[in-house]
Amino acid sequence: MMKSKTSEGKISFNVPHAGKECETWFSDSIPLITAHGGPGAAHEYLLAFTDLHEKYGIPIIFYDQIGCGRSTRLREKAGDKGFWTIQLFINELENLINFFNLQHRSFDFLGQSWGANTPSSVPLFIKGENALVERLPEDVRKAIEEGERTGDYESEQYKKACLVFYHKHLCRLDPWPPEVSKALEHLAEDPTVYTTMYGPSELTSTGILKDWEGYSEAHKINVPTLLINGRYNEVQDVAVTPWFMSIPKVKWIQLEKSSHMAHYEERDRYMQFVGAFLGSKKAELEMENSI
Repeated sequence: MMKSKTSEGKISFNVPHAGKECETWFSDSIPLITAHGGPGAAHEYLLAFTDLHEKYGIPIIFYDQIGCGRSTRLREKAGDKGFWTIQLFINELENLINFFNLQHRSFDFLGQSWGANTPSSVPLFIKGENALVERLPEDVRKAIEEGERTGDYESEQYKKACLVFYHKHLCRLDPWPPEVSKALEHLAEDPTVYTTMYGPSELTSTGILKDWEGYSEAHKINVPTLLINGRYNEVQDVAVTPWFMSIPKVKWIQLEKSSHMAHYEERDRYMQFVGAFLGSKKAELEMENSI
């Protein structure tokens, strides 16, 4: 999550017969753009962030990235690695920013999972996941290993084993919030973007992102940045640390009871951290009172 400076200032106002130059002071509420994960999970599982608006008055923009949700679907582009690129989604975000005329204003950005390219590198992400898989029950671990060995990612055994992993490291709530289930339904209903860019499951990357890393460019991020992960997150510390070491103005918070969906698993605490980071005095006070 990246935070830019507060948008406030004065506008010149020509008032006939005032006898002097006049100005109108303004304070403009800075919108928060949210970007969902997947790729292809759509926005519904981010709706918990409406808390930021209801509690702290922060305006929020949700959007579905191209290829999923309510945005244009492109099933005919399945497997087209020349079409589905990171630059495509950067262009889409810039188009959104321009549509709302934010290119010359302040705005905040919150990306969850793929929406922020949360792992600093996919190889490090997989390394962290492999360590988590090693701690699973033997039968679950063997089912995952067999699926990856044979390439049979559609077998019931492999899918069930992945679900065991997901309930430990994707979302630990039981049952899952409907919005989280909806995200997985989106990926199953139209896996075009996910399978082309990432792979058949969270545990195996075969798409264009499999060798991706971003931390070598992280020193170029010149705004205050907040990193959040959960203790049980599939994005383990090994994949977050390079961000922390490379971004100049950065803070890292880890939530003890959470995995990948901390905005549901420790919802109130999560929103307080985010609200305070975005400048809400109410959120800061709530945090102080909860200590």
